[in-house]
Amino acid sequence: MKKIFAIAWKDAIIRFASSSELLFFIILPLVFTFLLAGGTPSGNADNRIRLVVVDQANTSISQEIIAELDRSTAIRPEVSTLEEAEDQFDSRRATAILVIPAGLDLKSIQDGSAQLDFRQQPNNLNATVAERAIQTAIRRVSGAVNAANMAVDEAEARGTFESSEDEQAYFNEALKLAQSMQADAPERVIIVEGSTPDSIEYDPRASSSAGQLITWVFIPLFGISGLFAYERQQGTLRRVLTTPTSKATFLLGTISGQVVMALIQMSLLLLFGSVVMGLNWGREPLALFVILTCAALAAGAIGTTMGTFIKTESQASGLSIMMGMVMALMGGCWYPLELFPAVVQNIVKILPTTWAMQGLLDLVLRGGGLVDILPEAGVLLGFAGIFFVIGVMRFKYE
Repeated sequence: MKKIFAIAWKDAIIRFASSSELLFFIILPLVFTFLLAGGTPSGNADNRIRLVVVDQANTSISQEIIAELDRSTAIRPEVSTLEEAEDQFDSRRATAILVIPAGLDLKSIQDGSAQLDFRQQPNNLNATVAERAIQTAIRRVSGAVNAANMAVDEAEARGTFESSEDEQAYFNEALKLAQSMQADAPERVIIVEGSTPDSIEYDPRASSSAGQLITWVFIPLFGISGLFAYERQQGTLRRVLTTPTSKATFLLGTISGQVVMALIQMSLLLLFGSVVMGLNWGREPLALFVILTCAALAAGAIGTTMGTFIKTESQASGLSIMMGMVMALMGGCWYPLELFPAVVQNIVKILPTTWAMQGLLDLVLRGGGLVDILPEAGVLLGFAGIFFVIGVMRFKYE
């Protein structure tokens, strides 16, 4: 046991001899997790299209238009100044802006002279959606005004009003009634949702974070091949023959040490996601530990086998990064596998990243437990067993 610990400690010193190793161990994983997972909207986020609104009129009618826009299911109005809105539009940070001019009031709506200034980016689907939502909001506001005007015309024809003040008061009451009836109008499309409560709180940020965890942990574990190549170049492996250290002890110390460091790295990423980003990593910590340990063993076994084919440390470094990125991409760590063709979804089952990601998603998004991830854990252990056997059989000191 002392020899195994000594070998693992020696590998840790070699691995972190350069401060650049921290880049792959913790800095890049944290940065990519924060940028990608943090930039993914949560299930409770407002996903409506943002519409920048400039209210220069600041009248009851302009406020009513903004309120109607806010009730839209398609767009989300964001009130801003004209200067800031134009700056966002010119820099393409806003797909569309709506300017309500100072002259817009109830009278302009009544006599049909009201105009709005709408600007949209060319060939932009979100801007087109915003335009239609604005038209719907204006129709609702002007519809209530038109209904009030019709009521006034009918009352005027019967000689109800004795003065202009009476007419204005009647119009105001008619407008309030029309707006009230409009708000209470039944929806033409009724959405019926199931009443069964969902015990799983879906959070796509957790999916993105899980993918980054697998990506950045697999790459250093594939880098075990670089350790073997480095010690082969330095002649360390030849000197092992002069000591009472067997090949099995040396391999066990090297592999177990890297797997333990991978578990430490995973723990840091899980802690960061949980504390800083508020992510939910499932309801069973034991199940999470099992799937992550099996994934680390599978990646370490592949790195061991790679080390028997690779000649130099530089080759190992480049190949480890390339294989880690490709496996992560094809295994669903960057994009959901459901976006891939059915043929590709079946082919990528030969990759350990596919099963590791599937196991994590079972815990994080589907509310699974230890029993649910046993198939994925078993497949990952199968990968580990096969590649460990190949690596040990092909292992050479020179």
